[in-house]
Amino acid sequence: MAATETRMIKTERGRFNVRLAGAETGPVIVMVHGWPESSYCWQGVAAHLPDHYRLIMPDLRGLGDSERTLDDAAYTKQALAADMLGLLDTLGVETFNLVGHDWGGAVAQEMALAAPERVHRLVILNIHVITNARGNAAAQAQLRNSGGRSFWYQFFQTEPHLPEAMIPGNEEVWLGHFLKTWTREAFPAAAFEEYVRCYAIAHTPATGAAYYRCYKPDTARWAEIAGTRFAMPGLYIYGQHDPVIIEPFTRHLDDVFDDIRLETLDAAHFVQEERPREVAALIAEFVGQNDHDMKGA
Repeated sequence: MAATETRMIKTERGRFNVRLAGAETGPVIVMVHGWPESSYCWQGVAAHLPDHYRLIMPDLRGLGDSERTLDDAAYTKQALAADMLGLLDTLGVETFNLVGHDWGGAVAQEMALAAPERVHRLVILNIHVITNARGNAAAQAQLRNSGGRSFWYQFFQTEPHLPEAMIPGNEEVWLGHFLKTWTREAFPAAAFEEYVRCYAIAHTPATGAAYYRCYKPDTARWAEIAGTRFAMPGLYIYGQHDPVIIEPFTRHLDDVFDDIRLETLDAAHFVQEERPREVAALIAEFVGQNDHDMKGA
């Protein structure tokens, strides 16, 4: 895949930084990053995807180089999904394949539920499936029994003013805890430097924390839609050594998908950074099935 181009796109909902790569007229793959990363996290995967795809890799609101909005309500995963769908409208993209990691995986699921007719295939990496009540309940019970220590950073970020007061000037230490201890192998130095740069942008400790300060409205919504099924085929790529998204989250996926496949890799939470070649191969094979189906239609 050719080198990426970076553009700032203005939509009705704000300004979003986007990395673009591949063929301008090819089948579209949209890849949505999670916390505390940016669209840079897909660089390794993009390098191993076939050239005929058009890759769209946006920075979510409040992260990367996209707009910082100091309103926690803007960071519900449903609102972030509306951001991404609006961005795709601005880019003139009607239908697409969709990939999401971490909170980007939750945003991707909200996009797929909001506009199922636009999403050919859905790929999720190391995040809970938001409507999978049985799998999520099993995982949460196991985490509670273990004391919930892995989630300390989430509680910290929900405290008013603490992230804003304590993180500025300490971005390397803050991000280093996650990016260097939640992986099985050394984290790419260039990627780490990029995420530190982005987290040092003004207001990012607040906008990054907003992803967790929306926990109550997010979980209330997901409780209401528990059991809702996804209309498109799904692929779940799971880094099996994740300390936060533990294995029970991947159970009972067929409760909410008619067509779902689970692939497990020897990696931790940042599976696309640790295993870019393997992740790219799985995405290409899965999305390629849609290309074949469309040619045969």
